[in-house]
Amino acid sequence: MEKIIGIIIQARMGSTRLPKKVIKKIEGKTVLEHVILRLKKVKKVSSIILATTDKKEDDVLERIAKNCKIEVYRGSENDVLDRFYQAAKLFNINHIVRITADCPLVDPKIVEKVIDLYLNGNYDYVSNTHPPTFPDGIDVEVFSFKALEKSWQEAKLTSEREHVVPYIIKNENIFKMGNVVSEKNMDYPRLTLDEKEDLILIRKIYKELYSKNNFFGLEDILKLFEKKPLLIKINQHIGRNEGYQKSLKEDKIYGK
Repeated sequence: MEKIIGIIIQARMGSTRLPKKVIKKIEGKTVLEHVILRLKKVKKVSSIILATTDKKEDDVLERIAKNCKIEVYRGSENDVLDRFYQAAKLFNINHIVRITADCPLVDPKIVEKVIDLYLNGNYDYVSNTHPPTFPDGIDVEVFSFKALEKSWQEAKLTSEREHVVPYIIKNENIFKMGNVVSEKNMDYPRLTLDEKEDLILIRKIYKELYSKNNFFGLEDILKLFEKKPLLIKINQHIGRNEGYQKSLKEDKIYGK
């Protein structure tokens, strides 16, 4: 089978901790635009798809995606696993790269590293987050359509439906798993966008680096932190994966 690799970007306007975060402006562009433009630099990918909800408030995200000339799928707000499955099925993708739209510092080179390990090792699922040795916000996950379909059929818990991959991660006996490890453990600094402090930091990073290179990477960010170490303290008090932890606390059998 031909290896058709597609990036699916997960996004919605209804974020609770930082409302409308994906349309916040950074250096004249929305967060979502930055994510899309960065991902367009990734090689070996046949398509990029925005997977958003069918709610009226997400019409703006569809417009942004179309202006950036990428595909759009709209589906369930809370069953994000179904949203991914239907998007991948609609666009005939048999290998999926999952990126969330709250990562405006996503590094195309690191995305390519994860894709390369996935392809070369004949894996079902590869990430750089299990365990995490890269900063939060540089997260990449690649998995097969078969693994996605198995999850879609079997996953029952709310946390498994809202966060797409937990069913895969919890079933290492079923799926062949891989992980890209950084040369040095960098489970800090925090480079994702969930809170207002995150936005302050990300805007400062862009202000320092964007004019020199629109597609600056993680290495450039780390060099900036070496020069200006106080930047890291802006959001270092915020925990990793708070959204997923919240889902675990509220878990119930999906659809009941």
